[in-house]
Amino acid sequence: MSVSKSHAVAIGTFDGVHLGHRRVLEAALATGLSVRVLTFRPHPRTVVQGNLVELVSTVERRVELLRALGSAEVTVIPFTLATAAQEPEAFAREHLTRADVVVAGEDFRFGRRRRGDLALLKELGYGVTPVPLLGGVSSSEIRRLVHEGDLAGAARELGRPFELDGAVVPGDQRGGTLGYPTANLALDPALLVPPYGIYAGAAHPRGPDQYRAAISIGTNPHYGGSERRIEPHLLDFEGDLYGQRLVVELWERLRDEEVFASEAELVAQISRDVERTRASIRPI
Repeated sequence: MSVSKSHAVAIGTFDGVHLGHRRVLEAALATGLSVRVLTFRPHPRTVVQGNLVELVSTVERRVELLRALGSAEVTVIPFTLATAAQEPEAFAREHLTRADVVVAGEDFRFGRRRRGDLALLKELGYGVTPVPLLGGVSSSEIRRLVHEGDLAGAARELGRPFELDGAVVPGDQRGGTLGYPTANLALDPALLVPPYGIYAGAAHPRGPDQYRAAISIGTNPHYGGSERRIEPHLLDFEGDLYGQRLVVELWERLRDEEVFASEAELVAQISRDVERTRASIRPI
């Protein structure tokens, strides 16, 4: 018995769920059908080219954002060398059985030798909605902006602040002795991280709760560290975050990491960082 078609399927990598990706989802929602999103893990270029692609957002966060924007269902397809080598007609039979309409960026390609595109899907009998690219907005451009520390520019392309997303794990517990306890964030090694320094932003420890946060990214050179740490200090927060997932927004780069003449000078600088964080303005 055939499966009835009842969905608009939006398909793409959607890394970061930036403004261009939102246009794809909006076009799918405009069909009036229930919207299903197909996305991939890991990033297809990582598999096809063998190079690690820095992710603008974790897959978990990507799924959350897509659902929040109105997708009824998000399916994460494991992307392997076999997926890359699959004939596009076979890919369509496997993954697009419930699609009335397929919506994607106009440059979307899939299948062996990237032979599959929206024109081919139309030939196969699917309704298709190609979405024009949003000039200048891309995951690659967001990576460039973040690497340069231009968080305001990245936020404009994302439609929200750039985020880090990870689990809170035990650290040196040095911040508590200084009066500024921090959460030590363990990240997916593939996640994009901005240059070392001190940042103002916010942290979301659970649900809708949000706390401003002064965030240290780097090696703690004052203490001779060598391992990269992501350490947000949540302003006015009390509680235990160990083992919890934490989403951290980065709003503004405050300064470089420094080595201070004394611990007292370090504490005084942290105090100034906290006050600047309280005054910081969310970029979008």
